[in-house]
Amino acid sequence: MLTWMAWTWPTTLVFIGIFSAMGVLTVLEIKRPGGAERRGILGLTTTRGDRLFITLLGSVYIFLAWLGLVGLPLWWPLGLAIAFAVFCFWKV
Repeated sequence: MLTWMAWTWPTTLVFIGIFSAMGVLTVLEIKRPGGAERRGILGLTTTRGDRLFITLLGSVYIFLAWLGLVGLPLWWPLGLAIAFAVFCFWKV
């Protein structure tokens, strides 16, 4: 049924992770409305959703740069992306 796209387990897990993160942010927004705005080191006023978007976009760039410059394996950029996510939600 879904043969029009190459659905592999890693692709499925990435989409499940993104939608799970969006679900957690929705629950947090319902629990504490307002988005927890704050001003980070970049000088931007961001909400939780903004920080998630910056994290996802930055992670894509980390993986693409790694693939273009180094190649496989992808464990190192995964660690870098997780560290970037922690940094984004902590300081941005």
